[in-house]
Amino acid sequence: MVTSNDRDARLPGSGTDRAASRARIDALQADGVCIPYPEHVFIEAGASVASGTILLPGTHLRGHTSIGNDCRIGPDCWIEDSSVEAGCTVWYSVLESARVRSGARVGPFAHLRPGADIGADARVGNFVEVKASTLGRGTKAGHLAYIGDARIGEHVNIGAGAVTCNYDGQDKHTTTIEDGAFVGTNASLVAPVRIGENAVIAAGSAITEDVPAGAKAFGRSRQVNKPRENRPGESKEDA
Repeated sequence: MVTSNDRDARLPGSGTDRAASRARIDALQADGVCIPYPEHVFIEAGASVASGTILLPGTHLRGHTSIGNDCRIGPDCWIEDSSVEAGCTVWYSVLESARVRSGARVGPFAHLRPGADIGADARVGNFVEVKASTLGRGTKAGHLAYIGDARIGEHVNIGAGAVTCNYDGQDKHTTTIEDGAFVGTNASLVAPVRIGENAVIAAGSAITEDVPAGAKAFGRSRQVNKPRENRPGESKEDA
């Protein structure tokens, strides 16, 4: 049989930390925060959670973290010194000194590093990392992207595998993407660079120069198809 002591032992920190966390959880539940499995949640004294929010198992709220009302946090989130505004969903993700504005959705498996500022109703999805960057309202980075030292406007689409190449080996540089732009799959934006409003970046492009508003940029070599030659010892029937 699993005892309450066994459950408490799974929580991080000293026994005093665990007791303080449980007291904080009890107070939050009394204030209208839903914590269905309190033995699997850890909340430090500096963290605040507004009423109507749900904290699911594996949620860790560390440092000076604030969670707005009507959010859904977890399962399995580490949120430290970060702000999550009302109506957000954050699940299976790590947030460090980040801000998530109202109605945004983060996760699963996203990493918001210091300086990440996710706009209202934006989306940061599977295996997306954001560092020292702002994403405007309604912008989407659905999966497998790195966004570092970037200023991204509203309703921008960041395709899978897109990267802002912010570091030249010595200094960090800024990428600017204006409202309504579309960045295709596996595009590399070599900073410093500016992508204009409603511009389109073709999939697989390496962009090293500014792209004007409304333009389409192709930064890749042209595909060439040639007849295949048989390998040594291979007949045409084997090919």
